[in-house]
Amino acid sequence: MPHLHIEYSPDLEQRIDMNDVCKAAHRVMTASALFPTAGIRIRAFAADHCIVADDHPDNDFLAMTLSVGSGRSQADLKAAGDQLFAAVQSVLASPLATPHFALSLEIREIDAALSWKDTPIHARLSRQ
Repeated sequence: MPHLHIEYSPDLEQRIDMNDVCKAAHRVMTASALFPTAGIRIRAFAADHCIVADDHPDNDFLAMTLSVGSGRSQADLKAAGDQLFAAVQSVLASPLATPHFALSLEIREIDAALSWKDTPIHARLSRQ
């Protein structure tokens, strides 16, 4: 269950291609043995309403939350997080070069007893 949720300020799409951000994250996640391809979900949403920091009109943000199932070591998750963060930083080099941008990543571990799934995608991909 590696699900990456990306939330960003709506004006950011005027400066970067959000599909490039998603593709960069996907490349890192699929290259990692830590994340089963069938479980990967990457979703990006612009915040309908937001105020960033001091409400300066040039301020933008992109916040990522990676939810994963339990059972991975903290060291493995840290290494994967470092790679994911670096890949997205690379795509966002232009806004990160300004004093008006905030980028973040948080990894959350989901308790399997409190997570329900019905995903035939897993069965299809495991047959390949």
